[in-house]
Amino acid sequence: MRILVTAPYPVARLTELESWFGTLIYQPWIDRGAAYSAAELTALIKETQADALITELDELTQDVINAWEPKPRFVAICRATPSNIDVLALSDQGIPLITAPTRNIQAVAELLIGNVISFYRHASRSEKWLKEGNWTDWLYPYKEFRGQQLSEKKVGIVGLGAVGRRAARLFEAFSCDISYYDPYVSAEDFPQYKPASLQEIFAANEIVSIHLPSTPETKRLISRELLELLPQDSLFVNTSRASVVDTEALIDILERKKIRGAVLDVFDHEPPEEQDMRLIRLENVLATPHIAGSTEEVVHNHAALINNALAEWKATWTSV
Repeated sequence: MRILVTAPYPVARLTELESWFGTLIYQPWIDRGAAYSAAELTALIKETQADALITELDELTQDVINAWEPKPRFVAICRATPSNIDVLALSDQGIPLITAPTRNIQAVAELLIGNVISFYRHASRSEKWLKEGNWTDWLYPYKEFRGQQLSEKKVGIVGLGAVGRRAARLFEAFSCDISYYDPYVSAEDFPQYKPASLQEIFAANEIVSIHLPSTPETKRLISRELLELLPQDSLFVNTSRASVVDTEALIDILERKKIRGAVLDVFDHEPPEEQDMRLIRLENVLATPHIAGSTEEVVHNHAALINNALAEWKATWTSV
């Protein structure tokens, strides 16, 4: 079997795959600096005569799948949500799809907590001030950069999936009072947290943290009406997807200083366009360039999850 691997993958895990299946063609998107478009992926599959694919960000559309002859033995995606793959087209043709849930939940939750603390303690702003040589009065930074502690804040989690739950656990370590909105979660499963409506989450918490996938159901779910409910001293946090938020409304309430600020890792356009930069440049926004899930450990995690799943699959398919 010839497996095309376009996701970043550790050498040891590639060696493991090669020992199981045969030939590997390793052409990760990160080395070329861009994911493969549908047309590029079709051409690459034909060129390499690949029998299977391990991907991460590439466009695996119905056209790519239909053009793939003979049909692939399997497709694996190094993500929890295969949003760049036509899952229905794979299913219709009986092609197995393997995903990597939980690969980056710790990474995302850690950056979230770190950035929230950094925002409250003015870490980025004070570091820039210090490096510019501004510390001439010993007392000034003590007054100018006096911040707040995270401990015992009221936190509302929107979306109590894998990342939302991990973030809630880390907030718990700071004795935060946690409520959540998630219509797909049973209150009996998480008795330590308080279920609430979306309106209650936005109206009653000092921190509101968004953990939603990008789907038709969630598009602009975080509306102007909800954002206007946020208290004056609140912090809005989004490390999930920008499409779930009404960006114009968020910019408006931040420019009006209707809330304390925002911690953001995702934007409508990446790289950012002018409207995104209008948001990013606001003094009450702490912004990072979609790096919450980007750690060395995440690459090892997704490779381990995919390889473990493929080992099980291989054991049941003796024709491999």
